[in-house]
Amino acid sequence: MKRILCVLPVLALSCLAMARPAMAANDVSVKPLLTEPLPEYPGKEVEMIVVEYGPGGADPVHRHDAHGFIYVLEGSIVMGVKGGKEVTLKAGQTFHEGPDDIHTVGRNASKTRPAKFVVFLIKKQGAPILTLEK
Repeated sequence: MKRILCVLPVLALSCLAMARPAMAANDVSVKPLLTEPLPEYPGKEVEMIVVEYGPGGADPVHRHDAHGFIYVLEGSIVMGVKGGKEVTLKAGQTFHEGPDDIHTVGRNASKTRPAKFVVFLIKKQGAPILTLEK
């Protein structure tokens, strides 16, 4: 537990630093929940975050270099990866993107209500939660 408490402030700062451009420009906030190494899979870890889109909020085009599993908690979001169809998800629905996917669409489906979802990432240990694409 002591180790987790020592890591949380660093994790929070790194997640917020990665999310800050999206928050300022696109009304998106990111809250870190957990980072846990996976000893059975050397070099891999799980990272969980909560993302909240304000009304009309959206992500820039990015990739995760991870398996990303999304579960919608509130509202409705639109998700899509390069070469795939956009899907609109409501509370209780899920979405998956793989480590080679480019996340081309991530936005709130509503211009008047917020949306919130959990992201569960299986990624390389210490890797950033996302990388912006050009």
